[in-house]
Amino acid sequence: MPRKSPYRIVLDQVTREALESQARKYTSAYRDVVRARIVLLAASGLGNDEIALRLNTSRDVVSMWRKRFFEEGMPGLEERPRRGRPPVFPPPEVVVEVKALACQLPAELGLPLSRLHVPDIRRAVIERGIVASIGNATVWRWLDEDAIKPWQHRSWIFPRDPDFEAKAAVVLDLYHRRFDGKCLGPDDYVISADEKPSIQARRRCHPTSPPGLARPMCVEQEYERCGALQYLAAWDCHHAKIFGRCEPKTGIAPFGRLVDQVMTVEPYASARRVYWIVDNGSSHRGQRATDRLQAAHPNAFLVHTPIHASWLNQVEIYFSVVQRKVLTPNDFAGLDDVEQRLLDFQVLYQRIATPFEWHFTRLDLTKLLHRLDQDASLPLAA
Repeated sequence: MPRKSPYRIVLDQVTREALESQARKYTSAYRDVVRARIVLLAASGLGNDEIALRLNTSRDVVSMWRKRFFEEGMPGLEERPRRGRPPVFPPPEVVVEVKALACQLPAELGLPLSRLHVPDIRRAVIERGIVASIGNATVWRWLDEDAIKPWQHRSWIFPRDPDFEAKAAVVLDLYHRRFDGKCLGPDDYVISADEKPSIQARRRCHPTSPPGLARPMCVEQEYERCGALQYLAAWDCHHAKIFGRCEPKTGIAPFGRLVDQVMTVEPYASARRVYWIVDNGSSHRGQRATDRLQAAHPNAFLVHTPIHASWLNQVEIYFSVVQRKVLTPNDFAGLDDVEQRLLDFQVLYQRIATPFEWHFTRLDLTKLLHRLDQDASLPLAA
């Protein structure tokens, strides 16, 4: 017969809410979650044996925390100093030196590496006499305190267009339905267009197998190349409409056909103004491209992004969706199969498409460029 605990737990509303919050908070330490659940289950009338079974712990643990809460309340659930020899912590300057070493490039340390990993940092720390011995886990824990991750890297580039801010500001204003300081009218449209070149058709040497129980979809590593095509797309930024076509190659004529595909249908054919946001690709670069567009469609206006600013072109977001959902993994019987899937996806995407939530403004751009200027001046100041 199970023993009945003499410590009957009764909770007031405030204490119950505090315990429930601690029990369901994902940032709480696991030990704190278990202690809160023990008290809550005890307050619901369960015995120690049943609580231990539900929480997969021992009866002695349940009994101890039940007694502590009964005698001390919420403070009884807090962690107490443990017995034994206290841990020996290194001087703060040692931790600082380890973090400083991790924030250096391998070349500055004389190491033939491209990136530093925890074992590399540990060896360098010992070789330089910062500590006599140290474990990988200790190094990782110190770095984790400040989110230092030298084993990761990302690519970046400084803006080199002298008119970067002015050109980018025009694009950002159009995304927020403004141009030249004035709001766009209901018959003004903003189109973001670009090409996604060299989409290959890779025919796998063995058929792709579907996913199954505890097994992902399997794609054969070897493949035959069946050619490549170019995908051109135009995205209506405020009405979430997508227009696209496949071409054997990029160039002035294929881009012109994409423009005609959009500008010959309503509401764009009779619109007051249609702004086409494009990058500086060869098929739509410079004043000549602007003149060609105006000659073919007088209500269309070409707006170029700055050099190296594809992130300002909203159609790139759509291309990223296409890459993830349509082209990866690449497994096609031929180019006709690639084209059909791309065009079918346009129809599918159009049913569920909504305008992209673009929050980056002209003010954000100014702040970003100011920060980049400060970052660029730091090495010179040092």
